[in-house]
Amino acid sequence: MKHIMLDLETMGNGSNAAIVAIGAVEFNLPGRVREHWQAKPGEFYQKVDLESSVKAGMQIDTSTLLWWLKQSDEARKSTFEGDTVSLTVALRNFARWVDQIDNGGLGANCAIWGNGATFDNVIIRSAFKAVGLPVPWSFRNDKCYRTVANLLPKERQPVFERSGTSHNALDDAVTQALHLQKVYKELGL
Repeated sequence: MKHIMLDLETMGNGSNAAIVAIGAVEFNLPGRVREHWQAKPGEFYQKVDLESSVKAGMQIDTSTLLWWLKQSDEARKSTFEGDTVSLTVALRNFARWVDQIDNGGLGANCAIWGNGATFDNVIIRSAFKAVGLPVPWSFRNDKCYRTVANLLPKERQPVFERSGTSHNALDDAVTQALHLQKVYKELGL
């Protein structure tokens, strides 16, 4: 089984939140994700035009907008400045990337990990539906990083070491994948 950690930056926290960035990294359990911060074939990062997310029916909520205003300049710049693509293009690109990781297996051999049972995976599935594209992996392969990480009591939790910019979708995906590898090791898996 191939493993992909997904992280989204959104403008809401509901199942239909408007997506502004998609980040993902391929990783092994246990194993290495990457050693330095450069895009590699096993990474995906795409900034999404907010207006296209809203036009597709995804929603912005005020509390998330206010939350973004309180984040670091670096986080806001990495998410909102620079080139973007439409939600449809971003999701097509992501689907192609997943297919490359899966070697044409139509997502049957890819576990897609998100942070929270009701967040990343649910939102991106809603986005695929909103733009009329099929989800490129089986619902059976949706995995929850937060659930596994919380299997350990606090005193056995490995140190959560942040890498890169907090609230940059790719940096968050890498950070979560590295932490999940440590959790698996501590669990003896």
